[in-house]
Amino acid sequence: LAKKRGVEVHVDYFTPATAEKLRSTRERPKVIATSNTFNHIGDLHSFMKGIDIFLADDGFFVIEVPRAKEMIDNNLFENMYHEHVAQFSLLSIVKLGAFFGMEVVDVDRLPLIHGGSMRIFLSRKSQGIRGKPIVAEMLKDEADAGMLDKASYDRLAKRVDAIGAEIRKILGDFKKQGKKIAGYGASARGNTLVTYYGLGTDYLDFLVDKNPLKHGLYSPNLRIPIKPVEAIETEKPDVLFVLAWNFFDEIKNQQQAFLDRGGKFVAPLPTLRVVG
Repeated sequence: LAKKRGVEVHVDYFTPATAEKLRSTRERPKVIATSNTFNHIGDLHSFMKGIDIFLADDGFFVIEVPRAKEMIDNNLFENMYHEHVAQFSLLSIVKLGAFFGMEVVDVDRLPLIHGGSMRIFLSRKSQGIRGKPIVAEMLKDEADAGMLDKASYDRLAKRVDAIGAEIRKILGDFKKQGKKIAGYGASARGNTLVTYYGLGTDYLDFLVDKNPLKHGLYSPNLRIPIKPVEAIETEKPDVLFVLAWNFFDEIKNQQQAFLDRGGKFVAPLPTLRVVG
């Protein structure tokens, strides 16, 4: 898509060698930005070394990534899966930047689309830019929340397991009543949730997803069949278990006919609720 729009695209892993190659053929950029890719990078130090090589001396490195504190606060364990090799607090970005002579000078809180994200602005320490007050505020927020305490993660694990037990009871009760249940969304996050909680075809008759590349296939591990969203009309499930919970309002608005015929939604996160 970018190429079709006339944007120059360099296809390669961003390593120090790649950065050196780019630096030798073009002007060093004043801004390098990553959007929801930083948590997919296996070798962060190699990547950051590349940033250090390529970024202009007076440039800014911008990272947009889900924030671990919101993940913990909202029990969003399903955002931890094979593609997301790391979860980041603001403090972890501060520490990482320091290895490469960079410091966090600003940060934005972003909406709940990924459960809660942050956009972080780093500059070289040599620029001498004073960090905005929100940086210190968010670091204190993380410390006060016990993000460096093992007990915080033990409590998260207990909450996650309690939610799973309640989900199995709710869906199990619907199945005992003879209800047909479909899962809405066949994403990696959704699959993490159903796999961890063991919500196979004894709970979910099928999944629906808008992506046509998934239709006619099965979910990994539990092998739940995946159908088009139109199957909600043709198969007429009684309950929609909304795995794409972060789009719940949009899905609910799109499925008014489902609600009108008495359908119920079960949204698992950030708080478990039954609607309809």
